[in-house]
Amino acid sequence: VPLAAGLPRRARMGDMFDLHFRHWPPGIPRTLTIPATTLSFNLETSAARYPDKVALHYYGRAITYAALRREVDALAGWLQAVAGVKRGDRVILDLQNSPQFVVGYYAILRADAAVVPVNPMLRTDELRYLCEDSGARVALFGQELLDAWRPLLGTTVGHAVVAAYSDALPERPEPALAGLVLPEAVVEPRRALAAAERAGGAVPWADAVGAGRVPAPQAAGPDDLAVLPYTSGTTGHPKGCVHTHRTVMSTATMHGAWSGVVSDAVQLSVLPMFHVTGMQGGMNAPIWSGATVVLMSRWDRDACTRLVEHHRITSITGITAMIVDWLNTPGLESRDLSSLLRIGGGGAAMPEAVAQRLETLIALPFVEGYGLTETIAPTHVNPVHRPKRQCAGIPIFNTDARILDVETGARKGVGETGEIVVCGPQVFKGYWNNPEADASVFLEIDGKRFFRTGDLGHYDEDGYFFITDRLKRMINASGFKVWPAEVEAMLFAHPDVSEACVIASRDARRGETVKAVIVPRPHAAGRVATEAGAQAFAAEIEAWAREKMAAYKVPRRIEFIEALPKTGTGKVFWRSLQEAEDKRWT
Repeated sequence: VPLAAGLPRRARMGDMFDLHFRHWPPGIPRTLTIPATTLSFNLETSAARYPDKVALHYYGRAITYAALRREVDALAGWLQAVAGVKRGDRVILDLQNSPQFVVGYYAILRADAAVVPVNPMLRTDELRYLCEDSGARVALFGQELLDAWRPLLGTTVGHAVVAAYSDALPERPEPALAGLVLPEAVVEPRRALAAAERAGGAVPWADAVGAGRVPAPQAAGPDDLAVLPYTSGTTGHPKGCVHTHRTVMSTATMHGAWSGVVSDAVQLSVLPMFHVTGMQGGMNAPIWSGATVVLMSRWDRDACTRLVEHHRITSITGITAMIVDWLNTPGLESRDLSSLLRIGGGGAAMPEAVAQRLETLIALPFVEGYGLTETIAPTHVNPVHRPKRQCAGIPIFNTDARILDVETGARKGVGETGEIVVCGPQVFKGYWNNPEADASVFLEIDGKRFFRTGDLGHYDEDGYFFITDRLKRMINASGFKVWPAEVEAMLFAHPDVSEACVIASRDARRGETVKAVIVPRPHAAGRVATEAGAQAFAAEIEAWAREKMAAYKVPRRIEFIEALPKTGTGKVFWRSLQEAEDKRWT
């Protein structure tokens, strides 16, 4: 695109990738100044601007911005005065999407601490590791998770606040929403904590908030640790990703500016908020803008449709599997979905046929994006006015993305495949207490610090990026990220497993599912001599795994083999197993 001065834009942009600017969304500046404030200040600002405006709708209950801030301040005061939380401390947040999640998240930040968001599907051993690695001694979790947390009370964690989601439900549901089928954990009445649980430092959520404590003046700044989400990458143990208020603020504000999230927007928040996409698009971006969030604790297509109609929802962010399920709702074409202005998401490429059906039904394209835990959500998003299907999109505000040759590091051109590397304000500061991992993912180009995503891709002549393969061995099972090395490390604890290699297997419903290729120990080898014996053995391992790890990590398919293929250096040649599995489904 020529400039008035007659020079091509590339000559003015130096080495920064800039092909995508020719399709930049009209009316939006190409750079964005990130506020030098904390995330908790965003809530304070919106509460001051819109005190009586609804911040959260939760199955018929409306919570205003002023009420939300009061509860946040009360819990923050309790965390400081009773639990001893101070600046820089880490606090576990283990809750499903709920008003309590939002309150807990912002209360931790208001107490000058950092949020360690946790998937509620994790079990005791997994929780213990996260607590010990992060150094968290305080946890906020849902009462349905008491069995998993009970062994850690009074030992690994010294204080815990236990939430009952039913406390956030309305006394009388709105007539338009009567009959909604709510998740079991949401309707469960508040439990009375046992004496041993209280002795271990656990208190009911209502007691902590009801104590009416007042937090000290905010001491944390934009470069303090704010969120420490864990990702496993390619190693056996999850790694904490260090995100400051500034890095998290970057994609929260980018999301709002890119998608047009203004104060009168109504966002459906159904993606789990412990995950960075749901956290940013479903909570932090709307709160930054003073918008309204309609919360769903679990996906339910019928509830989604009724909530869209009743609350006049303007935006939905979801994963492909969710949209596929929603489009299969009987009679959806006759429902009033006219309030919707944007539907987008990521996690897996949207099939062409599904995207076409969605566009035919509601006259909106599915806007795909791309990001990682290390980038606290998007580095790329499709322009709303010109999206491409099955495409990661173009680099978002202030983001430099490039394709490098995997072997040489040389810069690749249009249509050439290599590793995607990114530089931008959303890139994390490094892995928690893990300089060796940092050294493997950061590199300097043109004096700038780039992050190696571990994903292979290419860009086209318009500057749109496409993901084609993975260097990392991540498995995407219904939007949940599974890292094979972590599952393998757990499988090695089984007394009858000698070796294990975990790979992705295609699944019609989940997209991908977890498959374990196992070498039995010598004393158990005879168990796989017959098909019936192998099936029984596989069922035992699966049942054992369900006791040890979150359900989405459990191998749904198990194959027994005499020996795993190895490379010349003795490493398991997992790629050959993955390629063989892929061929079975082509």
